[in-house]
Amino acid sequence: MTKSVLQLQPIDKLSLSLIMAFSLVIGGLVWGGKACGDNCFFHNKPRVKEFSWDNQQIGAKDSSFIITFDRPMDQTSVEQNLIIDPPLGGKISWAGRRLAYTLNTPVPYGKTYQVHLRGAREKFREGNQSGQTVEPFFSQFTTRDRAFAYIGTQPNEQGQLILYNLTDNKKTILTPPNLVVMDFKFYPNGQKILFSAAQKSRGSFGIRELELYTVETEIQGDSKQELLPKIELILDNKDYQNNQFDLASDGETVVVQRVNRENPADFDLWMVKEGSKPERLNAPGGDFKITPDGQAVAVAQGQGIAIVPLKPDAEPLEFLPKFGQVLSFSRDGSAAAMVNFNTDNANLRYIRSLYYVNNQGVQKELLKVEGSIINCQFNPNGTALYCLLTQLLEDKEEYIEQPYFAKIDIKTGQLIPLVSLPDYRDIEISLAPDGLGILFDQVITRYDPTPNDPLTTDSGEAIVGSRLWLLIPPNGKPVKGTKPELNALPLVGFRPQWSP
Repeated sequence: MTKSVLQLQPIDKLSLSLIMAFSLVIGGLVWGGKACGDNCFFHNKPRVKEFSWDNQQIGAKDSSFIITFDRPMDQTSVEQNLIIDPPLGGKISWAGRRLAYTLNTPVPYGKTYQVHLRGAREKFREGNQSGQTVEPFFSQFTTRDRAFAYIGTQPNEQGQLILYNLTDNKKTILTPPNLVVMDFKFYPNGQKILFSAAQKSRGSFGIRELELYTVETEIQGDSKQELLPKIELILDNKDYQNNQFDLASDGETVVVQRVNRENPADFDLWMVKEGSKPERLNAPGGDFKITPDGQAVAVAQGQGIAIVPLKPDAEPLEFLPKFGQVLSFSRDGSAAAMVNFNTDNANLRYIRSLYYVNNQGVQKELLKVEGSIINCQFNPNGTALYCLLTQLLEDKEEYIEQPYFAKIDIKTGQLIPLVSLPDYRDIEISLAPDGLGILFDQVITRYDPTPNDPLTTDSGEAIVGSRLWLLIPPNGKPVKGTKPELNALPLVGFRPQWSP
C-alpha cells in the first residue's frame, strides 16, 4: 500500500511554527499601530539623524547648517517648532529629508547657541491621519572667540605681535623681543599669522631687511595649555628686499613685492607657496591685493588697475584704467571698492571718487569727496561699505583734513556719518568678521626720528605710542537719536586686525 500523505520532518514543523508566530506578531504590530497612534511604545518615532553643526565651533564663513531626518517630515510642523536660542535670522529650504537653514548675516562671535526641535511630525500617511511626532532633539554649537592682534608700542612690548582675546579677556605676546613686526595677516582659520619682521637691533634700517614668518596663535581648538608660539621662517632677505605682501583667502599662496638688492630697478611681485621655491610673476607695480578666489592679484600699474593671474609670466586678465587703488573686495569676490583719483583734471586735485565695481560690468560712483578716502571695507553680506574718509577744512594757512567714519549703502548710495576723529595720522581700520565692530588705531609720533627708532610711519615719523579704539555701529537701519558706540580699549599698540 502506497503512502499518499506527506510526512513532515521535525525541522519543517519548527519552521512553520516560527512563520505563523512571526505573522501574528507583525499583524498585531500593524493593527496596533493603526489603533493606538502616538501612544504605542513599539512604534518608532521619527528622529534627527544628523545635525551638521553639532557641537562644532563655527566662523563667519559658515553660512548654513543642515538637519537630516530618518524619514520624510511634515515640513510646516518642523519649521514651526524649530527653535534657535539666541535667535538667528535665516531662510529654510528642503531637499527630501534634509532641511537647510541659511543665515541672513554671519553669526555673532563669542557665543553659544542651542537648537531645539519638539512637536514636529512625520509626513502624513493615509488620508487625514497625522504622522508620529519627532523624538525631542537638542544640540548646540559655538562661534569662534572674538579676538584680534596688534603690534605693541609700549617699551616692554615694542614691535612685538600681540594677540588679545576679548571673549576670555586674555592677552598673549606671540613674537620674541628681538624681532620688530611691521605688518601681518591672519590665516583663514585663525590658527596662524603671517608677518614681516626685522631684527630690532637694526633700528629704522630694519625696514629694508624684512623677512616673512608664521606664528601659531593657539586661540582655536580644545587645548588650554600655555604653549610657546611656534615661529617659522617663510622667506628670507638675502638677495631681495621684501616689501608689501598679501595672503590668499585659502591660506595657500603668499604674494610679495620684492626688490633686487643688486639692482633696485628690478622689482616685481613674487608668489610663495608652501614647499615650493618663490616664483616671479612678472607683474611689477604699486599697491596690490589678492582676489578673494585666490586666482589673481589686482595691482596698481601706471594709470589703472591690472588683474593678473597668479601664474608666472601670465598676461593680465583685465585692465581698469579708470581707477588707481583697490580698497577691498566683497566676501564672495563679486565686487570691489575702488578709488578714482580724478587726476585728469587739475582743478580737481583734492577730489577723490569712491566706486563700486562688480563682475557684471557695473561701475557705480558712490561718493565724491574733497579730501581722502583712507579705507573702505564691505560688510559681511556685501550690501554696505564702512569707510574712513577725510574732509578738507577751509584754512588759508595750511592743508587740514578732518577724518570721520561713515556707512555707505551700496544700493541707494546713502552716506550715514558715524563718528568724527580729532586728527588723522596713519589710521588703520579692521571690520570684524561678523560685521559688529570696527577696530582702529591712533598713533602718537615724534617728528625727529633717529636710526635707533624701530617703528616709523609711512611718512617716516617715529611711532612712540598708539591708542586702540572699538567702534560699534548701530545694528540695522539707523533710528533717529541712535549713535554708534565708541570705546577706548585698555591696550597700547597699532595696526589692529580681527581674527577671522
